[in-house]
Amino acid sequence: MRSSRKMDHVQFALQTGQSGNQGLTDVKLVPNCLPDASTESVALFTTIGELNLSSPIVVNAMTGGAHETEEINRELAVAARERGLAMAVGSQMSALRDPMQESSYRIVRQMNPDGLVFANLGSEATVEQASRAVDMLRADALQIHLNVMQELIMPEGDRSFHGMLERVSRIAEGTGVPLIVKEVGFGIPLENARLLKSAGVQILDVGGSGGTNFAAIENVRRKLPLDWLNDWGMKTSVTLIEALQVYERGRVMATGGIRTSEDIVKVLTLGASAAGMAGALLKILRNEGTQALIDHIDELHHGIVLMMTALGAVRIEQLWTRPVIITGSTAEWCRARRIDLTEYACRTEAE
Repeated sequence: MRSSRKMDHVQFALQTGQSGNQGLTDVKLVPNCLPDASTESVALFTTIGELNLSSPIVVNAMTGGAHETEEINRELAVAARERGLAMAVGSQMSALRDPMQESSYRIVRQMNPDGLVFANLGSEATVEQASRAVDMLRADALQIHLNVMQELIMPEGDRSFHGMLERVSRIAEGTGVPLIVKEVGFGIPLENARLLKSAGVQILDVGGSGGTNFAAIENVRRKLPLDWLNDWGMKTSVTLIEALQVYERGRVMATGGIRTSEDIVKVLTLGASAAGMAGALLKILRNEGTQALIDHIDELHHGIVLMMTALGAVRIEQLWTRPVIITGSTAEWCRARRIDLTEYACRTEAE
């Protein structure tokens, strides 16, 4: 049943953890020993497309669609409300098929009536389903998630992906809220980014590898695992740089194995507007409780402020002008893809 699968995903996500190999150790921030900044002058508000966020941290899509997951979404929504974070729910398709499951999603809006909430569906959705998902939450935006490899490994998953782009394009035109297309951990290469942009998608969430591994999770659920597919995908560092060859800064969110304040500042400096977090937050919530999660968000915000002060950037967009060196396997990938990294290393505040 779909509801039991939802809890399987939660349990296996906690068990398998995150590899941490999201490529951000390849990203080296250049120090600024003369920053014209103070911690009091730093502001953490940011924008993604036309969405205004009070924090660059987004509680990204995790779950819903089962009685047990309602508690998780409730407590995540409390933390998001208390610290002003945008929050996305997991795929709402189960609630569209079974209205009895709606409460596990609606609880997010009930607990956070004035916050930014993102609805979520897969690329199989119709415009009518997308509109219903948005209405269910009075959502401020809609995420459409792409998860081809997860579906292929999933024992009961989809096997046909014809017409994905056309459906996404129709949803972009027909829902009346900003559309975010996200990957679930395998990354979005620049060729696909171009197609999505041409289809009218305003915002990308690149969803690179290095965080929750849905290939590994689905392999745990298989009688005959396809373990050789567990490394499928692009690291978060790589897919973020590729997406930014197509989308302008201000329209890209980075997700995939982001755990620390340093990780967040690195993806912001590369050009992301926000950083989505899921598995790392879920682990704290389940193991330590809601207040511990709120305290952890405070620690993340404190660390971001310290690093932005050290870099002399008092606004998120100022990080986009700070030099950053890209090394290791991320640089090798970019060179092979003919992406010039000199621009990153030679940025100046005058830009």
